[in-house]
Amino acid sequence: MTASTSSRFAAAGGGRQNGLVAPVRIRETIVIPDDELSWRFSRSSGPGGQGVNTTDSRVELSFDVTASRALSPAARDRIVERLGGRMVDGVLTVVASEHRSQLRNRQAATDRLARLLEEALRPPAPRRRPTKPSRASTARRIDRKKQHGQLKRLRRRPDDS
Repeated sequence: MTASTSSRFAAAGGGRQNGLVAPVRIRETIVIPDDELSWRFSRSSGPGGQGVNTTDSRVELSFDVTASRALSPAARDRIVERLGGRMVDGVLTVVASEHRSQLRNRQAATDRLARLLEEALRPPAPRRRPTKPSRASTARRIDRKKQHGQLKRLRRRPDDS
């Protein structure tokens, strides 16, 4: 590869290093190294002409959450708790096949994995403290109910008594 080609790949790749996808950065403090990620490539489905039959552009990115050294035990437990339904034997797998290029699918898979893990590690929103309805809001509700009941009474057939 010449200098112009390598700079072209570096400029076009975004998060790539040397033509490959960089380690997955979840937060400033959490980075998943390449050696903890497992890649599988296969033929993608859909349109693409003859190239779709010869190119392994579909990407499966697997990350063993339970064996990861990059995550603290608390983070590991939270991920397993939140993403347990998506995991098989502690391994989280993300698939990307929307692009024609394997490299772009690799980037899409790492972005998707980072987003999933970031959402799983986000602390839960504080629970809403239940409050008693105000006297005015209760009165408004009762008034609306009475008006609605009156409207229904007006719709009835008049009594013949």
